[in-house]
Amino acid sequence: MQARCDDQSMDRNASPAAFTRIDRLLRDEPVVWLSSVRPDGRPHLVPIWFSWDGREILIASKPNAQKIRNIRGNPMVMLALGEAEDDFDVGLLEGTAELSEAPASAVLPASHLAKYRRQMAGIGLSPAEFLATYSQVIRIVPTRYLPWRGRTGAGDAERGWPLDRRLAASIRRVAGSRAARPASTAPGLQASLLA
Repeated sequence: MQARCDDQSMDRNASPAAFTRIDRLLRDEPVVWLSSVRPDGRPHLVPIWFSWDGREILIASKPNAQKIRNIRGNPMVMLALGEAEDDFDVGLLEGTAELSEAPASAVLPASHLAKYRRQMAGIGLSPAEFLATYSQVIRIVPTRYLPWRGRTGAGDAERGWPLDRRLAASIRRVAGSRAARPASTAPGLQASLLA
């Protein structure tokens, strides 16, 4: 399914470019971090496998997991994805979660099982065992998209520059902007800084 920037659930304050970046992360990343709130108000954060169809996120869980108990009490969740090491090119989403009444075998798309086939095999689960164990599906509809960008310009990562080249370009921009500003330090301080 193609990402829809006009979807009713999309944050009206998010730019189409912000939505597109987060959509890319949702299509490329293998894990999303799900944050929910415990009944006593403490946060609960877990990395988890997920599927994204351009409109909603599907997560399979054990039926009695802490995140399920949290969502029953408070359906507001936050998701984080991306690698902070790659210049903080990450995405954050706020959303409303609902627990599916149908089992995972009836709700999860075949692409979900295909996406995680190697990881399931690595922990000794067949697709049927996975669906039986992680039978509770969480459906999350994003309500707000919050892209997060590190120190480089938004276009640098899209141009495919390696991190060190992007960092060097960023340093040159900062140095150039400082050189263009008039000196505002006292002459004595300025002399000691240059010494």
